[in-house]
Amino acid sequence: MSDSRAGRLPVPGASLYYEIHGTGPLLLLLQGGDGNTARGADLAARLAADYTVVVPDRRGLSASVLDDPAAPVTVTTHADDIHRLLASLTDEPVEIFGSSYGALIALTLAADHPEQVRTLVAHDPATIGLLPAAARARAERDLAALDEVHRRDGTLPALRKLAELVHADSSDREPGVAPPAPRGPGELADLDFFLSRDLPEIRSSTLDAAHIAALARTPIQIVPAAGRGSREIWNYDCARALAALLDSTVTEFPGGHSLSTHPAAFTARLREVLREADRAAAGEPSPGGELGEGAQ
Repeated sequence: MSDSRAGRLPVPGASLYYEIHGTGPLLLLLQGGDGNTARGADLAARLAADYTVVVPDRRGLSASVLDDPAAPVTVTTHADDIHRLLASLTDEPVEIFGSSYGALIALTLAADHPEQVRTLVAHDPATIGLLPAAARARAERDLAALDEVHRRDGTLPALRKLAELVHADSSDREPGVAPPAPRGPGELADLDFFLSRDLPEIRSSTLDAAHIAALARTPIQIVPAAGRGSREIWNYDCARALAALLDSTVTEFPGGHSLSTHPAAFTARLREVLREADRAAAGEPSPGGELGEGAQ
């Protein structure tokens, strides 16, 4: 049975809650949207046999409470929180899996504190600042439409709009995997926080020239990744743009933007990608070109 424990870290302006599962090399999971420790628990449990998996509640979500609820919360704030969390846990570089907004936070961390990151898998990254003009305009239209629905109609209609924008298909699931249960009051509060506080950051924040330059020359193994079902949404465009910056290719994962529709296949693919990235970081030859498989 895997070891699981919880912790809390005071950070400037907030108290950061996190959970740790398993033993082995440290692997940090940074989810997007309203992803909290509860929503990341299944993936963490599946990886816990091979990794010490750290899953935080991002500042403002669930148990990571703000000292001042009205205080600004930026991408830089989130990245600094993760910097402090990692510094409290280890003095070695770690593996990071970041998805959507979590990937943007992880890339910001990698640019600011490269000594803390060994490998970063950036899945469906919300990095619209890397996009060429036409693709960026498309992303901004989608995000503006989501914001409008949230402001006008509320959280649940915005959730339905989000599912539409990411092309979520409730039938595209591994056998035996049920559709997600309706969100409870606490989960709706997390979703509202994401839509009202984090979504504007995705719309307005960019990786600035210094961050982009740092990522372009980084020794970190950064894997631009995307769900196969994300090919028609702007997050895949972001993965392509990141791959172009790094002179790399897009590594595809089972499913789409969601991390929960194909849990067994997704976990197997993540293990495979991390192993290959570790070999590359160590200068070892690739046994089969796994990372680029399925990329478009």
